[in-house]
Amino acid sequence: MTEPVVGGFHPDPSICRVGGTYYLANSSFEYVPGVPIRRSTDLVSWELLGHALTRPSQLPPSDGAANTGVYAPTLRHHDGRFHLVTTNILHRGQLIVTAEDPAGPWSDPVHVTGAEGIDPDLCWDEAGVCHLTWASFSPALPGIACVPIDPATGSMLAEPRLLWNGTGLAAPEGPHLYRVDGWWYLLLAEGGTERGHAITIARARSIEGPYEPAPSNPILTHRSTTHRIQNTGHGDLVECADGSWAMVYLGVRPRGKTPQFHVNGRETFLAGIDWVDGWPVVAEDRFTVPVADNGFTDDFATPELHPRWVAPGAAPRVRWTGPGELVLSGFLLTRALDEYWTAMAHVDVSSGTATFLVRIDDRHWYGLTADGETVTATLAIGPAVQTVSAVAAGSRVSLRIRALRPPASGPFREVTEPDLVELSVLREDGSAEVLGAFDGRYLSTEVAAGFTGRMIGVRVVGGSVSLLGFRYLTGAD
Repeated sequence: MTEPVVGGFHPDPSICRVGGTYYLANSSFEYVPGVPIRRSTDLVSWELLGHALTRPSQLPPSDGAANTGVYAPTLRHHDGRFHLVTTNILHRGQLIVTAEDPAGPWSDPVHVTGAEGIDPDLCWDEAGVCHLTWASFSPALPGIACVPIDPATGSMLAEPRLLWNGTGLAAPEGPHLYRVDGWWYLLLAEGGTERGHAITIARARSIEGPYEPAPSNPILTHRSTTHRIQNTGHGDLVECADGSWAMVYLGVRPRGKTPQFHVNGRETFLAGIDWVDGWPVVAEDRFTVPVADNGFTDDFATPELHPRWVAPGAAPRVRWTGPGELVLSGFLLTRALDEYWTAMAHVDVSSGTATFLVRIDDRHWYGLTADGETVTATLAIGPAVQTVSAVAAGSRVSLRIRALRPPASGPFREVTEPDLVELSVLREDGSAEVLGAFDGRYLSTEVAAGFTGRMIGVRVVGGSVSLLGFRYLTGAD
């Protein structure tokens, strides 16, 4: 498998099925609304329905610091309702929300106190008792912990206990429990979410254990290989409508010269599962996943944002002054979904100043700032913030950013950068005035660090700014 089923910054996938329809949740970190929810009938093509955490009562506003907020979720369907459990590392830890319709609305959260850590999971035993499992950070309970709870109140019904802490690799986390053919299976992510990432599994006759590791662990990893997809891990299993099984998991697409750089964050991939001698065996090429066309055009004609739009720390602050005139405050961002892409924004800065940018975080971004008289290209690489060029432009201006395939260079004809990020102003005659094309490695996770990926959009620097239109194209030709 070399193509994601959900490209761009969509890590930590969790999946469930209701009838012939599958539902997928991903972590969202500092971006709000939180936890995108998707729907599919074939596991390959996914429709974005919305988000589970859309209100301040569910996700209290923050300053949007990088890599904070909402970590890995688990999505399950039980007794006619969808249940989602996740971690807000800034506010009271593990939280549970429920909904009859995964498109929302979702309930206000129930918090589970005393479950310090990340990556919570929910499952129900044969008696209907709900169990919370998580990667515990408590010094008194270090490892993969589990406790029966009342999901309606968050109350623990017993003392938490340790289950299985993996095969000995770093950072055992991302637990999921499943009941299959009289066994309890515990799926883990191990090795850290970088190049050593792996998926391991163990089983027990009782949910309390003891857990026996699979003889073929890890059941999935690309570590120490030349596979195009790396960092594979954090999987979730689902039984398909026809009785077969599948798994979603995260991976990255690193590019450029060693150590290579991944720029769009951790993405969601798909594999088949065969059960052999009571253990899951991963069939990576079971599904055919075509290269997706992720292009879209948003003219903001109606006063409702598409769920693709998010902002760090709190929901986007927007208002409509008329069809196609969206007035912004702060950020309005969407995910970069492809390796190579083109994005264009048409803005009115007659009453303010705005930056059209591609960013990893506040310290790592490239952008075009328009103030009604000039457009200035700026690069922010950690503490180094440098204006590189400027051109004259009016108050209504069209700006373009492209992620381009870099040429091979040097005596060994190597491709050094993951991509080149080109910044341009589009003129009325259709021509593009290019202000520069810059090394994309500085907008990669390997440089910026953390758990997210590139976002594209507009940041209001001052005054009042209208976004008149936005277009995203897969590819940069």
